Amino acid sequence: MIEIAPNASPPVCKILDLGKYIFEKKKKERQARKSQTKVDIKEIRLRPKTNEHHRGFKVKNARGWLQKGMKVKVTIRFRGREVTYPEIALEDLREITEELKDISVVETSPSMEGRSMTLVLAPSKEKEKKVSSKKKQEKNLAQAKKTEEKQEIKAK
Repeated sequence: MIEIAPNASPPVCKILDLGKYIFEKKKKERQARKSQTKVDIKEIRLRPKTNEHHRGFKVKNARGWLQKGMKVKVTIRFRGREVTYPEIALEDLREITEELKDISVVETSPSMEGRSMTLVLAPSKEKEKKVSSKKKQEKNLAQAKKTEEKQEIKAK
């Protein structure tokens, strides 16, 4: 006899094979773990004095990560007296969000944490839907071509 719902009034019990019950419970847990998706967070570290050329490389990397479905954390670290000019870092973060706004959404707005200012970008849902629909269209076209080729071979 196995207690199914101990908090119910009266408690619910079932008579079944304990080994089978445990096996099915573990199987459901494994299936639940399989269906979960882990979101990776990649980080870009900059300084307020980072020039546009180097920032361009970092933004290009971030674009690739966002297209793969990862989140991107942009961190600008301050050294020395740079902390007294947070507006420089805010401007850099605004420019980065402008460059990536076509494929991303701002998840966490810029905020100061000690000597660094951070911003988190997440891939936009619209872009993911477009990518998945394009892949489906490509598959459909490939299948259509294969069937046409098979029909041509049969006709010969």
